[in-house]
Amino acid sequence: MNNRPPSRVQIRMPGQAAGPHDRRRLWVLAAGALIALLLAGLLGYWLGRPGGELGDTLEGAQQRAESLQQQLVELRQKQATLEASDRISRAANNEVQASLAERDEEIAGLRADVAFYERLVGATSQRKGLNTHSIEFRPETAGTWQYSVVLTQNLNRGAISQGQMRFTVEGVKNGRLATVSWDELHQRSNVPGQEYSFRYFQQLGGSVILPADFTPQRVKVTLGSGTGGSTQVFDWKQAGAPAANGE
Repeated sequence: MNNRPPSRVQIRMPGQAAGPHDRRRLWVLAAGALIALLLAGLLGYWLGRPGGELGDTLEGAQQRAESLQQQLVELRQKQATLEASDRISRAANNEVQASLAERDEEIAGLRADVAFYERLVGATSQRKGLNTHSIEFRPETAGTWQYSVVLTQNLNRGAISQGQMRFTVEGVKNGRLATVSWDELHQRSNVPGQEYSFRYFQQLGGSVILPADFTPQRVKVTLGSGTGGSTQVFDWKQAGAPAANGE
């Protein structure tokens, strides 16, 4: 007796109709393929559509990047503006500092002038009109002499003294008395006097040339317009202290 189970393999001849099991299997395969195609289409649509979560994320990131780029441009513009403003502020500050330094120097000079004038014409000083307070000479390397003349007046404190200053130098040349005029001191003709205009005091300066083999002894300083001027005489060896007053 043969107990082997019947074989599941069936041999179908060409043209033979499919059985019920074969048709069911085909339907299952077809349905699975269709479902897979539908799922793939839905997934692609869901991933690619603008309204999807991933699309929204990408769109939001792009907007955020554009916003950050705009903020970066604005910050760079603000930085450039601040740097330019800082440069302008530094330049203005330097100008103010320079101006303050100039004003400090000017104030110091004015204070020095006031102190100098107070020493010249203090409360105990004798009141005088236009006066040559002192004259000094210093030799220079070029063979010239630098002079400094201080003029003062404290008689009329509200008046302004104006005019021209000239001086001549008296001495000895070749064993004889000689006078070197204002023109000869400048080695030119018709040299105008040195202008002065002041309320309390003024310092005048310049350079002159003395002749060779000339020994200076006295200096005569003339103030005024010429004929109506006043003259004071100073000893050359003690320049700065009057030797005699007006002639």
